[in-house]
Amino acid sequence: MSDSVLTSPARPKLFVPGQSSLLPGVERYVLKGGGTAVYELDKGDRIEISPLEGGQSVEIVAFAPGGKSDLGAIGLKGKDKPTGIQKALAADSEDAQRVRFGLFRRGLDLGQVKAAHALGPDSVPGDVVSLQAEKSVLVVLGAPAEPMIVWEQTPATDLLVFIQRANPRLLNEAKLPDPIAEPRLDIRINIASAESFEVFAGEYIQIIDVQGRQCSDFLAFNRKELDKGNVLGLDSTTTRSMIGMSYPKPGLFSKFFDRDRNPLVEVVQDTVGRHDTFNLACTTRYYEDMGYFGHPNCSDNFNDALKDYPIGSYRGWPAINFFFNTNVDAHNNIWSDEPWSRPGDYVMMRALTDLVCGTSACPADIDASNGWNLTEIHVRVYPKDTPFKRSIGYRMAPDAPMQLTRESGFHPRTSALTRNFGDYRGFWVPHCYANAGAIEEYWACRERAVIMDLSPLRKMEVLGPDAEQFLNGIITRDVRKLSVGQIYYTPMCYEHGGMVDDGTLFRLGENNFRWIGGDDASLIWLKEQLAKTNYKVNLKTATSELNNAAVQGPKSREILTTIIETPPGRPTIQELGVFRFTVGRIGGVAGIPVLVSRTGYTGELGYEVFCHPKDGPAVWDAIMAAGAPFKIQPFGFDALDMVRIEAGLVFGGHDFDSTTDPLEAGISFTVPTKKEEDYIGKAAIENRRAHPLRKLVGLEIEGNEKPSHGDPVYVGRAQVGIVTSAMRSPLLKKTLAFARVEAVHSENGTALEIGRLDGLQKRFKSTVVPFPFYDPKKERVRM
Repeated sequence: MSDSVLTSPARPKLFVPGQSSLLPGVERYVLKGGGTAVYELDKGDRIEISPLEGGQSVEIVAFAPGGKSDLGAIGLKGKDKPTGIQKALAADSEDAQRVRFGLFRRGLDLGQVKAAHALGPDSVPGDVVSLQAEKSVLVVLGAPAEPMIVWEQTPATDLLVFIQRANPRLLNEAKLPDPIAEPRLDIRINIASAESFEVFAGEYIQIIDVQGRQCSDFLAFNRKELDKGNVLGLDSTTTRSMIGMSYPKPGLFSKFFDRDRNPLVEVVQDTVGRHDTFNLACTTRYYEDMGYFGHPNCSDNFNDALKDYPIGSYRGWPAINFFFNTNVDAHNNIWSDEPWSRPGDYVMMRALTDLVCGTSACPADIDASNGWNLTEIHVRVYPKDTPFKRSIGYRMAPDAPMQLTRESGFHPRTSALTRNFGDYRGFWVPHCYANAGAIEEYWACRERAVIMDLSPLRKMEVLGPDAEQFLNGIITRDVRKLSVGQIYYTPMCYEHGGMVDDGTLFRLGENNFRWIGGDDASLIWLKEQLAKTNYKVNLKTATSELNNAAVQGPKSREILTTIIETPPGRPTIQELGVFRFTVGRIGGVAGIPVLVSRTGYTGELGYEVFCHPKDGPAVWDAIMAAGAPFKIQPFGFDALDMVRIEAGLVFGGHDFDSTTDPLEAGISFTVPTKKEEDYIGKAAIENRRAHPLRKLVGLEIEGNEKPSHGDPVYVGRAQVGIVTSAMRSPLLKKTLAFARVEAVHSENGTALEIGRLDGLQKRFKSTVVPFPFYDPKKERVRM
């Protein structure tokens, strides 16, 4: 065998659409901390395991084809029971269920085998365990983990797994993802063809892009209506009108309808997120107009596949075009490019009535629709009792493995109170709650108290003797002045001064810090910068180990004081100062461990309570019970957007991005002029400070119409900025906005106009005013 897959200098560095970034015959996987996975190896295959962040052990089990333990096939010996893998398989996750089913359908029993162990708490990124299969064997890996106590810094971390195949010729056909249950139907749609099949109400339809960048048209007809002579199929125009979106996605607006507005299927899972409902399935006419006579097309293929049903035939089928990367631009052009889908990506739907379905593997090879390379589509139909959770595929970075939308530890409580959830940074979060709504929740925050799930915030542990020096070169604020128990709100920036992210930095000890940011970009940035140094620093992602509920409002201190006990050497809730944190327990000395920070995003007195996800329901219940006398209310993201704009608090992706420096983002107080040490972006920021081009300003808008993010701001016919956020303030009785405008037009009192429609036909008159709009001296936060 050649060099290690992990260290080979021949490993490609560039990403080319439609081409693997790995060497031929190499597969890459990520084993989640606390998770488990199954891999099939043939003779000569090599598997390499490496910790991504260090400190993580791996448990290894191997089965011979007959089901007996065979660790010797990969050069290992085992003497312990696979308790780590067994614990991981007890989790309520789709990955665990997939492994459980994979072992079950192969007749394999973990109770009859022994496990080997590798790596461990002292492992560091770059360590490699390399194992070679002497014969065919099935390997089960586990990344054992115990729940992390919130004031510790020992999260389960991920492992990188590479498999180098001894015979890549066997891999001309991409491997399908393992099923989560036994499919009732397993159908391969050959290249440039279509198939029909029937589905019963409640069953799940999974359409899989086998090798990536292959589009698939989908038809579905109500079977009971067909029996009556009525042809009622999926109708994209009706669907768009019903849901107010280009196409459904998992969540509240998930259904496809027929022309009589009857729902036929709902989208349960989608790992791609880019599809088309504007165009017909490809037709003979399209290819003939391009000069390709007799070319296969989806419409003719559907006519042939559905000929045994009383549906009729069409020269152009109005289909749902999965995986098509199509959209409408600002100039009214419908454009198309290579699909976003990758090998194994899929859409999962639940049938809402008995259906006759048709699915194609699109034959378009004369344009970019299928990445210039035709491959196959696979369809699985699962029984209705298969437990699929609603989820959307999410990638931390373009080259990161796909993850499905997660539920926080508080989800069992929030989901009992509302169905209005949306995906935010890979987590399901409530927009608002039933029997309340954003305005009622807004008033509860301003007058009483609210509780909100903020678990999607990204957490990373930063620890080691050089942690202070490392962080001081990353963030704009002076880490040397940060005391143990204190918190900084701070941005981190790119070299050109644009912001990576904003967040809070907690100092847990002399060499121990915790970063909490809004986006994965900050975690990636920290890792990239550490890789350029020789600092003795460990970075460990802790997002999955730390969930946090914000308790905000003038009554928040009274609520938390009654339930949280702190150690004698730590501040009590009553004593806790602004941007400080303490630790304690709910329920006495043996109760639930929590970390409580006096932070928030509402402009009110407030706190955040951090706990392990397993304790989420109990923490929520305790806070709600203690808050009942104060009429505490659950609080959604719609109301949060209202209060944070009033309070002058900026939001990543709206009020700032990588083109915006902290000064332009309205948070110049986070960039001290007296910090002596250099940090990334310092020179660029100081240059921008001396020569400002743009500034974030507050706007008071005449009338009650609210502008939208991205609306242009004008002086006469000249555009001088854009609106970044806007809201109607119930308390201030004004329409308010943030806008990023040219510095010469940023003075308070300046008259500006916000353009609607084409920017000229409709204008909102506005005036530049200071912000925060609400409590400008921040007296309520400090009360």
